[in-house]
Amino acid sequence: MLRVGIVGLPNVGKSTLFNALTLQHGSGQAHAAAANFPFTTVDPNLGVVTVPDERLDRLANFSHSEKVVPTTIEFVDIAGLVKDAHAGAGLGNQFLSHIREVDAIVEVVRFFPTSDVIHVTGHVDPVHDTETTNTELALADLQTAEKMLERTQRDARSGERALIRRAETLGKIRAALADGAPARNLTLTPQETETIRDVHLLTRKPLLYLANLDHAQMRQAPEILAAFPAQYRPVVPLSVQIEQELSELPTADRATFLAEYGLDHSGLDDLIGAAYTLLGLVTFFTTGPKETRAWTVARGSTAPTAAGKIHSDFERGFIRAETIPWNTLVAAGSYAAARTRGLLRDEGKEYVVRDGDVFIFKTSV
Repeated sequence: MLRVGIVGLPNVGKSTLFNALTLQHGSGQAHAAAANFPFTTVDPNLGVVTVPDERLDRLANFSHSEKVVPTTIEFVDIAGLVKDAHAGAGLGNQFLSHIREVDAIVEVVRFFPTSDVIHVTGHVDPVHDTETTNTELALADLQTAEKMLERTQRDARSGERALIRRAETLGKIRAALADGAPARNLTLTPQETETIRDVHLLTRKPLLYLANLDHAQMRQAPEILAAFPAQYRPVVPLSVQIEQELSELPTADRATFLAEYGLDHSGLDDLIGAAYTLLGLVTFFTTGPKETRAWTVARGSTAPTAAGKIHSDFERGFIRAETIPWNTLVAAGSYAAARTRGLLRDEGKEYVVRDGDVFIFKTSV
């Protein structure tokens, strides 16, 4: 399962966000401690969250499915980071070890100004806070790159080409980090990427910013975010306070509550969708009377890879795939009508999965 780490300074709303996510889209139970003092979170909290997708419900209705299975992402609430965390300040070592285990990062940035919630530096400054967090991640990576480069250069004296390439790649990364650039900004060749596959750099992970606004700020979110530096993108505006209150309401009352703030849906839907996109994923579907299910593959995956998500034998025995865009299938009214009208396509092993494809796989297994 793909994991997204929720990070940021202490008291920016990470744990409250995590609880709202799990209440609205997960197990229905909040279990991350949230309090008005730093380092409330020590050990990471884990929560499996369903990805909201109206296409899934439309297909389930189309097929009169007995069961509906959405795709999921695991969110991880990680201890707050402070200045000099890379050198062990605060819970720095625990923070850094936990974040190395995730596939992508959501960085929560505090915009809400209330004095009721302590700010770790004494005042709210979104740009400064973001710079602090990113600097700590970069300095931690610089330490990692320097240690690994020193070791690799020593081993590369043997003349082994793979070790020489690894040393060259680590040198490029170290230079970029020393210049203040995150490792994700480097364009590496496939060979260079492969040679550092075991090097879990924090600043190479995909990064999404979440601007935590209060009730009033949500009404002016576009103007507020327009003043946020352009390099901090993508950014999702969201009021963790609103989402917390929303998660405590019965489902039937939520639309009315959101309308009071000029909203037509939960901001958590936007966050989950943005995290899904950040991970470079696409969704395909299988649908029938027994089950409609959403499946996840990396963007650019071929049809046999998609078949392998259902069962590993399906990839090995892949013959072809009948496919159709989900909305085209629903509009046709039935599989039979879609076939009659020539809307179903036969695709082979080279076909690249498109977001929203519905598949029927033909295999020799």
